[in-house]
Amino acid sequence: MDRSPLLKVSNSNLKYENGYMQASYTYCNTRVTKHDDHCRVEEHKTNLEIRTKLTPAKLGVMLIGWGGNNGSTLTAAILANKHQVQWNDKTGVQKCNWYGSLTQASTVRLGMDERGKDVYIPMCDVLPMVNPDDLVIDGWDISSLNLVESMTRAQVLDYNLQQQLKEEMSQMKPRPGIYDPDFIAANQADRATNILEGTRYEQYLQIRSDIKDFKTKNNLNDVIVLWTANTERFSDVIHGVHDTSKNVLNALKKNHSEISPSTIYAAAAVEERCSFINGSPQNTIVPGIMEMAEINGVFVGGDDFKSGQTKLKSVLVDFLISAGIKPVSIASYNHLGNNDGKNLQAPKQFRSKEITKSNVVDDMVESNSCLYSKGETPDHCVVIKYVPYVGDSKRAMDEYTSEILLGGHNTIVVHNTCEDSLLATPIILDLVLLTELFSRIEFKEANSNRDFSKFHSILSPLSYLLKAPLVPEGTPVINALFKQRACIENILRACIGLAPDNHMYLEHKIPFMMESRQKTKNGDIHMNGANDNVAHKKIKY
Repeated sequence: MDRSPLLKVSNSNLKYENGYMQASYTYCNTRVTKHDDHCRVEEHKTNLEIRTKLTPAKLGVMLIGWGGNNGSTLTAAILANKHQVQWNDKTGVQKCNWYGSLTQASTVRLGMDERGKDVYIPMCDVLPMVNPDDLVIDGWDISSLNLVESMTRAQVLDYNLQQQLKEEMSQMKPRPGIYDPDFIAANQADRATNILEGTRYEQYLQIRSDIKDFKTKNNLNDVIVLWTANTERFSDVIHGVHDTSKNVLNALKKNHSEISPSTIYAAAAVEERCSFINGSPQNTIVPGIMEMAEINGVFVGGDDFKSGQTKLKSVLVDFLISAGIKPVSIASYNHLGNNDGKNLQAPKQFRSKEITKSNVVDDMVESNSCLYSKGETPDHCVVIKYVPYVGDSKRAMDEYTSEILLGGHNTIVVHNTCEDSLLATPIILDLVLLTELFSRIEFKEANSNRDFSKFHSILSPLSYLLKAPLVPEGTPVINALFKQRACIENILRACIGLAPDNHMYLEHKIPFMMESRQKTKNGDIHMNGANDNVAHKKIKY
């Protein structure tokens, strides 16, 4: 069931026609030129036309690692919410939800009503998004277990919930997956019972065939392929192998040993004109895959789901540095007992994870020259240990030591216990839904003869959800969480012709504005079907 646009924006700069919502939008930025003794600042404006296709695609998702903890949990969550499943645990009756999902369980501030009260609506209601109930799922795994057996092995969900999903999930079984013991830990060999045989090029062709088969059988408009399998070691990126689209395909034909399984999946997806998202830290999306995505007009995004410890780090370090406090040491310790933790025992696979978890503070440090001299960074240590008993319940312990006034020190210690897959699953959902939404948004400069164009093929607005965000060459990497979220929120606002939310609240701070506050004549927001005369009434959910 597609969601119809919930909002109607009464604005001369927005129109609905031919299945599109089209906004005239002025993008404002500040250009700074640095001189020896001063900075010259100029306002820069770009007039844009932004159009959004109103009807979401009939969307399929193919998961690499479908039989893992994340894949089985996502499948269970979609079915539980679709069928509104309820179950009992020791605390009573539990109801399904999408807690932890940015799109489904967070809200966006639209503005104020006539009394000056903030009005919020769910993010998924700002623009038409795919309903999670309508997602069709398939995928690959090196394990031959069906989805019920995988869900049981994962030990993530309550037994009574599993029993209610058993019949439907027993009919789901992953397609054979690519297994290369050179790229994942040796301790994964006992799971490799469902292997796609052949050379790298033969595997690539079969993955393409699997995508076509899935798309045709389910009458899908679009498919997104997402890696949620084990962490691989980093590939040695080689000139003439990974650097161009043509070279990647040639290397596949030559069965080159440094083309990783994840890169094979990425190449197959992109050549089938499917967007590809890398949910693990390895360097899957090499330059040749980026070029391939641009040629085929699809998106790639990565790397590594940002769920618990790293997400908190991107908030806490941002808070400290923006408050003028200088973090000088960050020590992070993790122990977990799921298969991801088992795989990360191997040094090369751990190194992939260490890199993504360590780089998350870089842009925040570089933003404050009052605290850090050029090239200076905090000591940053990341440790991950496998403790089988704790299962999917990951423990994360962090110590942040900072320098404060006149040689003083401040130390913050955080202990975080979380159910790993229950944090990662909503992130997978958000990555898929936002990627599909962004594929329907197009831009062009106002009054130009150019055609509309989409976002860059490296979909950096997904950064909020990923530890090591991929960005186009020459583009700054943003890890600060609130900036990342504001990016998504303000893109949605731009699509409906609204300015960015500036959080100034001058209506509550300047006396004459407080006295004369009244309804605005343009930019009024109301729900579909509402009377224009009551457009500012508070929206209730």
